[in-house]
Amino acid sequence: MSDREPPRRRVPGPARPVRPGTGQRPGPGARPARRPAGPRPAPPKVIRLGSPRPRLRLIGFALTLVMLAFIVRLFQVQAVDASTYAAKADQNRYVGQVLAAERGEITDRHGVALATSEDAYDITADPTLFAPDELKIPDGPEQAAALLAPILGQDQDDLVRKLRPENEALRYVKLAGRQTPQVWKQIKDLKATLAKQSGAEGATANVLAGVLAVPTSKRVYPNSELAAGILGWVNAEGRGGGGVELQLEKRLAGEDGKIRYAQSGGRLVPTAGSSGTPAVPGSDVELTIDRDIQWAAQNAISEQVEESRADRGYVIVQDTRTGEVLAMANAPGFDPNDLSEADPEALGNAALQDAFEPGSTAKVLSMAAVLEENAATPGTHVVVPNRLHRGDRLFKDDIDHPTWYLTLNGVLAKSSNIGTILATGQLGKTQAQANKVLYDYLRRFGLGSRTGLGFPGETKGILAAPGDWSTSQQYTIPFGQGVSINAMQAASVYSTIANGGVRVEPTLVRGSKGPDGRFTPAPEPERTRVVSEKTAKTLARMLESVVDDEEGTGTKARIPGYRVAGKTGTANRVDPATGKYHGYTSSFAGFAPADKPRITVYCAIQNATEGSYFGGQICGPVYKQVMEFALKTLQVPPTGAAPAALPVTFKP
Repeated sequence: MSDREPPRRRVPGPARPVRPGTGQRPGPGARPARRPAGPRPAPPKVIRLGSPRPRLRLIGFALTLVMLAFIVRLFQVQAVDASTYAAKADQNRYVGQVLAAERGEITDRHGVALATSEDAYDITADPTLFAPDELKIPDGPEQAAALLAPILGQDQDDLVRKLRPENEALRYVKLAGRQTPQVWKQIKDLKATLAKQSGAEGATANVLAGVLAVPTSKRVYPNSELAAGILGWVNAEGRGGGGVELQLEKRLAGEDGKIRYAQSGGRLVPTAGSSGTPAVPGSDVELTIDRDIQWAAQNAISEQVEESRADRGYVIVQDTRTGEVLAMANAPGFDPNDLSEADPEALGNAALQDAFEPGSTAKVLSMAAVLEENAATPGTHVVVPNRLHRGDRLFKDDIDHPTWYLTLNGVLAKSSNIGTILATGQLGKTQAQANKVLYDYLRRFGLGSRTGLGFPGETKGILAAPGDWSTSQQYTIPFGQGVSINAMQAASVYSTIANGGVRVEPTLVRGSKGPDGRFTPAPEPERTRVVSEKTAKTLARMLESVVDDEEGTGTKARIPGYRVAGKTGTANRVDPATGKYHGYTSSFAGFAPADKPRITVYCAIQNATEGSYFGGQICGPVYKQVMEFALKTLQVPPTGAAPAALPVTFKP
């Protein structure tokens, strides 16, 4: 067999058509036959597109501008205004919170707590977490309020309004302030139970998930009503609302701190760090008050006010040597732990805020002026008629009597208004001169001026200038009518006499202890010589006659084993509601031991309506009860010497 390829066999193709008009068939390579002549069809329209280059250039230019704008903005954000935007980012990322300072304690002179602070919580909520789309139920606020109302002691409808505020974007509301840890524990336990049920059943909504708590503190007064008039109270914002709490607010409150931390979704980001300033605790304040003596005073005045069905009463106990107030009790009082139950008229400190006419306890001021001016001596004879006509009035004593033949000492012992008018008339050649001399002594003893305690709401009383005294005032002021004082001013008068004629400004604060534990004593009180020591000692002896002599009006104030100096008072009372005289102010003031004074006690009762209204009868026993307790508490030894026996009467 040959290696050459075999010859290809030709395959006959299809029959070729005959070319028109020739009768010939086209052979290989022949041209196609022409179509018969006739009208040719119109060629299709061709739409020619413009050149794409201009459009591409425009699009490219626009994209370039956009990219350039982005580049410029990026440069501005990251380079030019980087710090500004970083600060704005931090502002949104970081949140701040106030760190409440711990309020300082208030204690008595022995460190016994009278006002302190305990851990508490403000119960708050995020209203957005109670929305239907969040809880998948329509009545989330109602269900939550029903659970919280009995725990918080709040009205259920009020809670619903807080949990569904008009501002739907509001994210914080306070449901209840300063709740105890026990209250927050109840809520936490309930939240945990609901969360467990929600996780197990799937369809149960935890309606308390949006309830939160902010740590704070709550002011507590361990002794309830004891010394409430002095301490005052703390308001809902945690600031002093009255008394020492208000007076020393800055010292007690300290300084709140601040903390700023990163958060995400309401949670702390621990790795982002935090910054702030710590809170500075308030200083502890130590008062001059002795809690036990305060209790005795408050108990005694409360019992007498209730027994006499009086409007109110007050007792002050003062250290005669230092001016320190050992007790200042008011009745009725109030419990600063729960002001919602307090009588609005009982709030405050009536012993400093009430201005009243002192009555016969002020006669000691007239006697001090007479003795100091050498106008008379304790033995000077004073003839006292049953009635005395002066100016446009006819004056009398508290009882009708025949003509009394009294010594000046007897005028004080028997508390004679007429005798006092006659004695003070010797202070000047004319009545106007006598008025001026008496006025000067009243001012020296502190009348018409605040005591120096700096207590909120303290009244300075009413003492008109002598040129403004009416015809009747010229003769009533010497026996304690027509002039107004507060109880502390009255106590200070007797402490001045007990202290040898030197007035020591009253004090309520012994000092304070700062956060560093260092005690800073209060400034020394101001001391002022009012009358000579001789006059003061003479007055003390005369005041003993009021209590010790059977002719005196203060026999119910006697204390076995102690010499007592004191004075009764019964004055017409100006009704604060009408401005007219109605009822009486009953009082007793004095100090003991009379020969070596240590303690002053002043008692006043307003408008006694049951039983006697005379000061010696209803305030004398209170004075005795409180004074006895104070002498024993301070371990003051009994008097060794017998009382002086100054004559009360003389034979004409």
